Amino acid sequence: MFNTDPSATLPWFAENGVNLASPKLGATVLYATDEFFASKERLIKDADPVFIPDKYDDNGKWMDGWESRRRRIPGHDHCVLQLGAQGIIDGVNIDTSHFTGNHPPHASLEGCLSETDPDETTEWAEIVPKRALDADSHNFVEVASNKHFNHLRLHIYPDGGVARLRVYGQPQSAWQRQDPDGVHELSAITNGGQIIGYNDAHYGSPWVILAPGRGTDMGDGWETRRRREPGNDWIVVALGARGIVERLEIDTAHFKGNYPDRCSVEAVELTEQDDTRLLENATDWQPLMGEQKLEMDRIHTFEGNVINAIGPVTHLRLSIYPDGGVRRFRAFGKLDQV
Repeated sequence: MFNTDPSATLPWFAENGVNLASPKLGATVLYATDEFFASKERLIKDADPVFIPDKYDDNGKWMDGWESRRRRIPGHDHCVLQLGAQGIIDGVNIDTSHFTGNHPPHASLEGCLSETDPDETTEWAEIVPKRALDADSHNFVEVASNKHFNHLRLHIYPDGGVARLRVYGQPQSAWQRQDPDGVHELSAITNGGQIIGYNDAHYGSPWVILAPGRGTDMGDGWETRRRREPGNDWIVVALGARGIVERLEIDTAHFKGNYPDRCSVEAVELTEQDDTRLLENATDWQPLMGEQKLEMDRIHTFEGNVINAIGPVTHLRLSIYPDGGVRRFRAFGKLDQV
């Protein structure tokens, strides 16, 4: 059901899921029937929408989102987007923030799994049936489907503006199409890697440490608060597939006065899906890489004798000492073919 109160607690899928429509993952809006008042690209911007009272452009009031013109003929508007990662969708947020007299009264959402851009022959599956939207609100809806999607089509009835579309889910990878003897980025979100736990994430978004690229600023990473007590901070990653890790990369780009002094990585192989146990029982972990010194604003590559040969693993725990920020964490290795 929809939750239209922006101040309410986020639903479980928004708290825990990855935004598959994030440009940080490579998501893009391919097509819109109309974007007269506001560009379709703004629909998936990572930043929260803003309202600037005195800002106008050649077509009228500038709005931070996608907005079509007033429709004077039968029909409705829609746009098509390519997700940054193929995945299972758990829920969406059709955000109409700042759109009051110009929001669509209704919307629906469809999806498909296609290796090429969708066209008129594409078969779409209904994800969210047509339903009412509230103005200037976060319209959350849970999705009950185990299908994989990599393209979405958002319908708005009949026209209007949507500030943001967030698509929360579980990234999946078609490993059967990958070279079984090749070296793969097992931890990448686009390959199904996920963050399943951490002890602190005061700044930034933990999931982005598994995203492509190096980001643009210090906000694009995982950063913990300043530690005032003994101990260290950590984050747990579920790999996209069971594999043998051969190389680790830890990127501290843009972190200068706040990068960790040292890091280490532990690993474990789970035969059952029991992520919770990893957060409770430290005895399961094996040392994959001992403590290593880190420097500010650089990519650190660890391989060879630094990586312990412990066989196939499914989860990694990155520990940083004592606290600080990490831009990206990558684990490369070969798929376990047993």
